[in-house]
Amino acid sequence: MQHILFINTGGTISSSAEGQGLTPTQSAADIISAVPEVREICNIEAMTLMSVDSTNIQPEEWVTIARTVHEQLPKYDGIVIAHGTDTMAYTASALSFMLGALDKPVVITGSQVSVLAEYSDSRKNIKDAFRTASSELAGVFVVFNGKIINGARASKVKTKSYDAFESINHPYIGYLDEDHIVYNEIAPSVYPEGHVYNDQYSPDVFLLKLIPGMRPDIFDAVRNLGYKGIIVEGFGLGGVPFKEINLIDKIEELVQDGISIVVTTQCLYEGGDLTIYEVGQRALEKGVIPCYDMTTEALTTKMMWVLGQANSPAEVARMMATNYVDEITMPVI
Repeated sequence: MQHILFINTGGTISSSAEGQGLTPTQSAADIISAVPEVREICNIEAMTLMSVDSTNIQPEEWVTIARTVHEQLPKYDGIVIAHGTDTMAYTASALSFMLGALDKPVVITGSQVSVLAEYSDSRKNIKDAFRTASSELAGVFVVFNGKIINGARASKVKTKSYDAFESINHPYIGYLDEDHIVYNEIAPSVYPEGHVYNDQYSPDVFLLKLIPGMRPDIFDAVRNLGYKGIIVEGFGLGGVPFKEINLIDKIEELVQDGISIVVTTQCLYEGGDLTIYEVGQRALEKGVIPCYDMTTEALTTKMMWVLGQANSPAEVARMMATNYVDEITMPVI
């Protein structure tokens, strides 16, 4: 049997009703005790690293989790992390970049209902996560509602339903069918050499969703707050207005000041393409960075991670366009 480490960080799966609503109270050992059949899958050691509602998870906690996984993974065949669902996709993406190339599975799961509830989805998710962590897969994955999702492609799309997570612009890695995994056939990717553990990051990333009528001086406010990177969610394929209200010239000012600006789409599926319309091409001419089909969660965490290492805007642009963990699909030229 495989030897798996279970790390609890909190979230709904470990919550009970106390005080002002649900709050994490259950330890890693408590969760495993509530799903005793999971010990038939593998040998388990349990660790409670933190007990936090994932809404309160910040980049500092990503580093704490990443360092713990990096230190412990050599001792085990895989790791399962229990995490709140609200920011699970952000943590999964951050770990994907920070941990580097892996030869074992790191699986993140949680639930929409506490493990203490009779009809909780936690039991299935926990069992599925341990089966995945005991498999031959390598990398960071989100396992939820019977689906195995690349950690940098997961996104929470429902607030209450059990099928809360989807794989965005990328096939599911596989499915859990009773007691075995059904894998999808996915062409292997070529990753850059030298993607090793690195938990350096900069929190100075701002996400700006455009709306009709937004004033250009919003960019001055963001610059004055000291942000080093800005992610602009444009319209459609990534369009940015330039007529009656001209945001593109203001973006150019910030780019010339050394601030890295990425333009993406507000649409969940199919990604952006700044080369098709004038409202995209004008933005490209000003030096913005295209991000193609990355999720918002992968894009924000990747930019934080890149800004923690890059020494110039050119280096930021190069790293943002590099596919490290199948987080991005580059167009075929």
